[in-house]
Amino acid sequence: MAQTIRFMLQKQLKSTKLSTAGATFARFIYSAPLVMVVAIIYARSTGQGAPDIPLAFWSYAVLGGTTQIIGTACVVALFSHRNFAVGITFKKTEVLLSAFIGFALLGDLISLPALFAIIIGLFGVLLLSDLPSIAGRFHQRIWNKGTALGLASGLAFGFSGNGYRGASLSLGAGDVFYRAIVTLAFVTVFQTAIMAVWLIWRERGEISRVLGAWRVASLVGLSSMAGSICWFTAFTLQTVAYVNALGQIELLFSLLVGAFIFGEKVSPREWQGLLLLTGSIVLLVLAG
Repeated sequence: MAQTIRFMLQKQLKSTKLSTAGATFARFIYSAPLVMVVAIIYARSTGQGAPDIPLAFWSYAVLGGTTQIIGTACVVALFSHRNFAVGITFKKTEVLLSAFIGFALLGDLISLPALFAIIIGLFGVLLLSDLPSIAGRFHQRIWNKGTALGLASGLAFGFSGNGYRGASLSLGAGDVFYRAIVTLAFVTVFQTAIMAVWLIWRERGEISRVLGAWRVASLVGLSSMAGSICWFTAFTLQTVAYVNALGQIELLFSLLVGAFIFGEKVSPREWQGLLLLTGSIVLLVLAG
């Protein structure tokens, strides 16, 4: 729910005030200080103190933080090509990709029923990619800029989730929430710094516009923090593919947001794709 609210607010920022990079930066600059406060308070109140950071942590954290920036930017840019609900669905190709990335990076295994569910989801993605109004053969119609952005975001988020899981698991000491919140704190500070440097270099004045849009942008930060705390804790507990699969409940929330807030309609073909992808989600959860 928190993530749906955050993407809804980011779409408003993108369409009215900020650039794609600015709307992406908004989620980091306003959430990083809050996450740091939560991490410090929790560490002190539980007596766990400062973390002992191994070398592997930095590689996983940088991988996760960098690919999340790329994935978030792709999703924000995607809103200019497809509607809200379908845009979120394209982003959710991370579920279909994170299982393979998790195996390659962390050795996480998935079952054959889970693999079957992933294949069903791929058919759903193809239906969502098809634009019958565009002349040409099927393979020409499904490959468009919206498709490329959606698949790129799914690949990036697949890497970021597994990067975060690897970073959190590398912290040998501390309870689950401690490892999750410490990982999140380091990552958000890193992301804020990287995005700030990029905006200063490529989009002068955009940081001032992000700060000027604080009424909406601060809500982006709050919703981002709430969602990220839940995601990082879950990644510490379970394989990323299964966590992302359960997170597909966001699809239903995004449909409601698209219909009742943005006044968008979903075509019959897109409904078919959504149903197939949702079916694959249910099967993947059951398989887990």
